[in-house]
This record gives sequence, C-alpha cells and structure tokens, in this order.
Amino acid sequence: MQSDGLPSISGLSAADLELFAYLLEEEGVDTTSQRVIPRRDPNAVIPLTLAQERMWFLDQWDPGNPASNIPFAVRLKGQLQVPELQRSLNEIVRRHESLRTSLRVVNGQPQQIVVPPLAVPLPVTDLRHLPLTGHEAEVQRLTMEHAQFRFDVTKAPLLRAALLRLPDQEHVFLLNIHHAVFDAWSVGLFLRELTVLYDAFVNDRPSPQPELPIQYPDFAIWQRQWLQGDLLQEQLAYWRRQLGGTLPVLELPTDHPRPRVLSYQGAFAYHQFPAALSQKLNVLSQAEGTTLFMTLFAAFQTLLYRYTGQEDIITGSVIANRDFVEIEELMGFFLNTLPLRTDLSGNPTFRELLQRIREVMLGAYAHQNVPFEQLVEELRPPRDTSRTPLFQVMFILQNAPVPAQGQHDLEIEFLRVDNGTSKFDLMLSLTETPDGLRAVAEYKTDLFEAATIERLLGHYETLLAGIVAAPDQAIVRLPLLTAAEQHWLLTAG
Repeated sequence: MQSDGLPSISGLSAADLELFAYLLEEEGVDTTSQRVIPRRDPNAVIPLTLAQERMWFLDQWDPGNPASNIPFAVRLKGQLQVPELQRSLNEIVRRHESLRTSLRVVNGQPQQIVVPPLAVPLPVTDLRHLPLTGHEAEVQRLTMEHAQFRFDVTKAPLLRAALLRLPDQEHVFLLNIHHAVFDAWSVGLFLRELTVLYDAFVNDRPSPQPELPIQYPDFAIWQRQWLQGDLLQEQLAYWRRQLGGTLPVLELPTDHPRPRVLSYQGAFAYHQFPAALSQKLNVLSQAEGTTLFMTLFAAFQTLLYRYTGQEDIITGSVIANRDFVEIEELMGFFLNTLPLRTDLSGNPTFRELLQRIREVMLGAYAHQNVPFEQLVEELRPPRDTSRTPLFQVMFILQNAPVPAQGQHDLEIEFLRVDNGTSKFDLMLSLTETPDGLRAVAEYKTDLFEAATIERLLGHYETLLAGIVAAPDQAIVRLPLLTAAEQHWLLTAG
C-alpha cells in the first residue's frame, strides 16, 4: 500500500515534548522513566482505566452516544484483495486485546472483559450500479450512517468495519471504534499495521509484526497501582494551584441561546492556510525558543480574548501520554486532556504572551500524569448541564503525517468523516501539510451557524499573519478582520 500520510495525533507535538523534556532536565527535573509495566496475572480482575471510567459514566447517562465514536475512512485505489484485507483486520484485532474488550459490571464494579480472538465482519456494499453522479453522495451517506452507530459497550468488539465497492477498482474502507478502547493516536498505529499485514498476506508471507510486550489491560492494572500516594498528591497539588479560585467560563458570542442541557449535535468547517504563512510561523517559533504548537496556541488564546474580552481563559488540549516504550505501539485509550489556563491581563505583546504560554505548558507537561477525569473529580467545578467541565474549547495540533510504503500499488486517500457530533462548544484542530496548515473546526450547531465558524477561521488566519509581521504588537491591536471584511467596511458608507 501507499498512503498520503498516516495521522499521529497528539495535541502537544513531538517537537514540544522534546523541548519540554530538555527544559525540565535543565531545571533538574528527572524526566527519564525507570518504571516497568508488568504483564498481569491471567486470573487478575481488570479494572477500567481512569479515562475509561469517565467514558463508562457518560455511556450510562446516554448509552451509545456516537460522540464517543472514533470513525475514519480511507479510499483505496487499485487492485484490492478483499480476503487479505479482512485477514489483516482480524490479525490486528487478535494482536490488540483492547479491540476485543467490553466494559461490564461484575460484582457491582465496572471491569474490562477481554474475549478470545474473533473474526470481525467486513460487509461489502457494491455501489457500481449507481449513476456516476450518485456515487459520492451515497458514499457520504453510508459513511455518516456508519459513523453514527450506537455501540453497546457491554458487547465486544467495540469495532465495526465495512467496505464500499466503486467503479474503476476503487473501494472505501470504513472503520468505527469506540473511544473507550481506542484513541486518535491509535488511528495511525492501526493503519500502519494494516499496511504491513496486507502487504505480507498478499505476498503469501506470515505476519512480520512482533508480539506486543504488554496489553492495554496490563496498563490499566499498573496505572491504578502506580498513580497514588505521594506521586498523586504532588501532581494534584500543582493542578490545585493552577486551577484554584473561581474558574473562568468562556463566553464566546453565539448565534443561538445556550440550551439548558448539553447537546452533542455538531458539524465541521475547514480552512487551508497558505504555505508561506506556515513557514513564517515556524521561523518565529524557532526565534523565540518555542514550538509551532505554542505559537499557534498563543494565537488562538489571543483570538478568544479578542472575541470575549476575558483575560483569564482555560482551553483544553491533549497529550499522547505514551511515555513508555511498551505502550508506544499499543492501541487503546491513552490520550490525556490538559486544561491550560492563560493569563492575558496587562495588554501584553504577542511575544510576551508567548513566553507566558511557554511556562504554562512546561508546568502542564511536568504534571501530565493525572487523568483529566480525576482532575474533574478532585476540583469538583460547579455542575452545569449546559457546559463541559473546566473548559468549553479545545485546541489540537496534529503531528505531521508519517508516510507508509508498501509493496503493492494500492493507494490510500483519507476521507473526511462527519458523524454530526461535537464534544465541545468549539474544537480547533490544525495539521501541518506540505501545502500549509490545514484547520478543521468542530462546533456545536446548537450554538453556532456555519458562517460564524468560517468567519472565525478567517479571523484566525488574519491574526496569524499579523503576528508574524509584528510579534511585538500588543495583542489588543493585532489585526483581525479579513480583507473582504475590511473592503466591506470601507465601501459600506
């Protein structure tokens, strides 16, 4: 197989993690890990991880909500061997216990239940009989339908696959996996393994994949034993200081009144930034001793400040949370969410704000081990059924895609999947591509119209261009309006 790039998602990029590790070592903080995650006793009860525990409670509140799904789709171009694709899928499920896991109550406590290796159905829907003009519309319809499947978390596997057959030797491979056993980082792992296994099986070779040193349930048992006592209290103490006092609630201007009860209805908006702008942002980041993620995050905080006038803002981001060799190639739910609190008071310049952001992220990285779910439990923010706890807006930078090379002329093209949900009021996800930064904004349709989010993305691009042109400008004076808006203002009178 050949791919246009496999996603490796981790709100803090690899460059950020390397910089943070270096800075922490400079300050005398030991970032090397001597910890070893052992294999579990075969008869051990497998608890939920702390992240899974919150996923379990959410599912009890709204069983099967598709907002907890991780769907993705790829277009396969070339001579596809369907039996070998299905064999590859089944081998991945055999290798990773997380993909054979369900969550059930046993003796009054939710636990992970791992079932023996099984065959995952791969139903094929033939669309070749449709008129040419109807192919893409039907692909989009079936892709959304597949993504909106409501899983029963008590029944393994929490995974569904399907294949759509199109003319001219094209197929669309659909996969949907519940977040309780999978995360966005795992998407890249899954597709890399699928590529390697498919190439081997098509060439009548055995699987070249080595057996995994541990499994996700081993991590679950270890996590429960490790994250306690003095270590947990030291980590929690940092977050109590960081998130102490009255927590700010971001009041973005909305198109519709906020509903009393949180809704997951959502949509996506897309925006491509010029390659030249991305290059200038990288140059600025290097000059400031920061990373692209920090610069983009600081710009996003500036945008939120300009929209709301609020000087105290908490925005969420995610970290891969895979700081062990044993779990680097393991599929499961590892990603941790970090609530990053920014002080925008005193009308700082962007350069000054960037240094504030740098310190916030350094502290968060050094105390990343507390699962977000445990933070919520510890801090107990005021209950509000209309908002997510601690923050309402998320920011993510996806790592640069990793090309996958195979021995067959089967190309992969990633397709956009919209399952009609949004976990937060707004989530901005950026990806570095050869053509420049690509933005995807996921937003709640109960709050925002599509035109509003598209305008916000345009403002963000204007702001980024203003930042690279004048980083010493006060953030309140940086440009925001797009060229079209400026023209309208000048000609409206």
